Amino acid sequence: MAVDDAQRVGASVRAARLARGAGLRMLAARIGVSPSTLSQIEHGRTRLTVDRLGVIAAALDVPVGDILDGRTPRAPEASSEPRREVTDWRRYDPLDLDPVLDAARAEFLAVGYHGATMRRIASRCGLSVSGLYHHFAGKQQILLALVEVTMADLGRRADAARAEGSDPVDRFCLLVENLALYHSHRAELAFVGNTEMRSFTEANRRRVAGLRTRQQRMVDAEVDAAVAAGAFRTDHPHEASRAVVTMCTALTDWYRPGGPSTPEQIARRYVGFALDMLEDVRATG
Repeated sequence: MAVDDAQRVGASVRAARLARGAGLRMLAARIGVSPSTLSQIEHGRTRLTVDRLGVIAAALDVPVGDILDGRTPRAPEASSEPRREVTDWRRYDPLDLDPVLDAARAEFLAVGYHGATMRRIASRCGLSVSGLYHHFAGKQQILLALVEVTMADLGRRADAARAEGSDPVDRFCLLVENLALYHSHRAELAFVGNTEMRSFTEANRRRVAGLRTRQQRMVDAEVDAAVAAGAFRTDHPHEASRAVVTMCTALTDWYRPGGPSTPEQIARRYVGFALDMLEDVRATG
């Protein structure tokens, strides 16, 4: 494989990995190489065999031809990705975020999307500006990739949480707990997603809004079912449902690690607030 081809295919591997929401270490473990070796592959600095390309494509669930042709897959919605099913949605390990996306997260938090530059992002992750442009066309693509990774993680956790519920009220409580846990444990990532919606192009804004709407619809469905079953007495279920989700997403505005309450304590408290807003029959008698 020529140097130019190695760089082109390596860039396609990286783009596919980011679109699938897989961290460098995560994918490296799946294909049986070190993170350093995978990084070298993505930057076109080490030989990529046909066999290894096939292993990478299988791990990312992407056709080999798409990688060779540079066709980047869309980030999958959480419900359509059983191979990455979350078994313990309450567990939050240190985030295995791609170095470029992690650098962008820090830069967006520090100066905002419009204050950030590709040069500063490149400096944070140890790349040259040209090296960064080799993988991303610009800040917009980086922001979209970062938010899609965030929403995919939240979506997988929401699906796992809802699956544990035995009835609409139980599922509602689990979804609220998940939202509160996510927006505290992953407050920085969620904050970027919340505050930079205005920075997206119209097409990307619609794309991300669809992912966010899915979370609201999951809660709406359980509220409607609970009202139909006589478990919630509120006369304004849709307004209350939106208020509950907004309450949880707003945690990013004030939550800080090391504060007086843990994410778990906050989540339990917010479930109680949510049940009060919906007028839970079990509480009101």
